[in-house]
Amino acid sequence: MSDSVMVWFVIAMLFFWSMGAYNRLVRLRAQGIVAFAALEGLFNQCLLMVKTNLPDTGAIHSLHDANQGLDPSSTAWAGLAAAAEQFNACLKMAHAQPLNGPTMSALRTAFETLSLSWSRLRDLPPDLAGPALPGPLQSQWEQLALQSELARAEFNKRVVNYNEAIDQFPALLLAWVFGFKPAQPI
Repeated sequence: MSDSVMVWFVIAMLFFWSMGAYNRLVRLRAQGIVAFAALEGLFNQCLLMVKTNLPDTGAIHSLHDANQGLDPSSTAWAGLAAAAEQFNACLKMAHAQPLNGPTMSALRTAFETLSLSWSRLRDLPPDLAGPALPGPLQSQWEQLALQSELARAEFNKRVVNYNEAIDQFPALLLAWVFGFKPAQPI
């Protein structure tokens, strides 16, 4: 009789441990998704700022074609427009799969490309109309970039916590059974 009680006790302990470990994995994954939602909001603000300040697409192409690609300003604006479109596509994919490794890697690359395109435009020498990016617009971008970097660090911290949890031995078995996949930091 005492052996069966011990067996049931061990079964109960394993059951409650597995429920707790599973809930922990779900909670950590949810925290990563919530952190991504905050980051996604800031990324959307960056994208909106770029799109609202882009010259008309036809104007970019006509300037680029008229100068046969020699005007650095039209080339920089065209590069920023292309980077914004790529970033928008990656952001939509990441919205659907916020912890998917390849999707997050593509989003990171697209954001870095967008930031680099913005920097190229910012660093152009001023012409008769003034700098390519007005001071207030540049300040707004820098503020959003700082906020994005803080949200990105928070997301990456959550991803590391989640990845560490699914790599620990007992939880590793549950992660394998329930299909928890490692996430990719941005």
